[in-house]
Amino acid sequence: MYQVFICLYTFGVWVASLFSRKVRKMWRGEHEAFRILQQRVDPQARYVWFHAASLGEFEQGRPLIEQIRREHPEYKVLLTFFSPSGYEVRKNYEAADICCYLPLDTIANARRFLRLVRPEMAFFIKYEFWYNYLHILRHRGVPVYSVSSIFRPDQIFFRWYGRRYGRVLHCFTHFFVQNEESRVLLHKIGIDEVTVAGDTRFDRVLQIKEASKRLPMVEAFVGKDAPMVFVAGSSWPPDEEIFIDYFNAHRDWKLIIAPHVIGEDHLRQILARFNGKAVRYSEATEADVREADCLIIDCFGLLSSIYHYGSVSYVGGGFGVGIHNVLEAAVWGIPVIFGPNNKHFQEAQDLIRTGGGFEIQGGDDFVRLMNRFDADSGSLQRSGEAAGEFVKSRAGATSGVLSHIAPLC
Repeated sequence: MYQVFICLYTFGVWVASLFSRKVRKMWRGEHEAFRILQQRVDPQARYVWFHAASLGEFEQGRPLIEQIRREHPEYKVLLTFFSPSGYEVRKNYEAADICCYLPLDTIANARRFLRLVRPEMAFFIKYEFWYNYLHILRHRGVPVYSVSSIFRPDQIFFRWYGRRYGRVLHCFTHFFVQNEESRVLLHKIGIDEVTVAGDTRFDRVLQIKEASKRLPMVEAFVGKDAPMVFVAGSSWPPDEEIFIDYFNAHRDWKLIIAPHVIGEDHLRQILARFNGKAVRYSEATEADVREADCLIIDCFGLLSSIYHYGSVSYVGGGFGVGIHNVLEAAVWGIPVIFGPNNKHFQEAQDLIRTGGGFEIQGGDDFVRLMNRFDADSGSLQRSGEAAGEFVKSRAGATSGVLSHIAPLC
């Protein structure tokens, strides 16, 4: 059944590539992958293979890649992606010797790929369960690790109709899961090579914090009189409708918006909704930003450093497909607000429980929460401290993984 599904899926991707630029990049990239491998694989080298679906999973795997790189220079690193949103951003990642798309999970593709690379070990980050690749890796005796994975009872592996497909989990040598619930679920289907190691993203955001850069334009916007600063990261229109309306009536705050989609139509929508003085980062001078009430970040790569200037943060996506990275904000010791679609995000749920994260259902919730922070500086400080301590307390997953696999290196 799985092989039939993959054939239909391959046909569907080809059809979709005729109409979608993003899918077309993926389709072409997967076909290009074999040419890249044929040209760049060193037959004499020893490869460690990391696979990440997209950019978020890559960030989870990155601390592990870089630590292996430092401690085991005898290995070369192959990094593969499924999504263009990961590959196009990180195709020149300096810690990978080879970076390419992972061809679709057909038996022929998996055999050809593994004949070319011949990895000595493989790491699949979080939700990656490629049936044919994993079965062939097991047949070849290659150790395979699932890193920062998390499981829930409603996943197909734990349903009566998914038992056949669930056999793919038995192909892994070891699971490094995020929580105890995942360990228990795997035990119920006969998998006991499991370590509750936590999430390597905590290590990554601490690295990002250490490497953060000063942003003179943002500093000029914030000013020296230490105003309250609200940073909205990865926001979508439903998020912006809520918080912009609030700040239209509260000019004692400075507002920084880093939208998820940086397109002219979206930027014009933001400018039209905000009724104060708003400026775009790429077009502003320091004189402009000193007079502005709202700074719109219309370029990529700055958000993780911008959170440093915030008093309160908002992470978008919670009124759509799901929230974005709350840890990038929390690591700076500021409260994190997000929408209701966060139930499948362990870090958001834990952040709520520790008092550093806050779920809102709509505008009324947001107003009540912001009024509380505005009136009670002690509450604001305690929430921020809880967020920062939460991130620091969960660090160390990368070292836990490496200590387990060290005898195999």
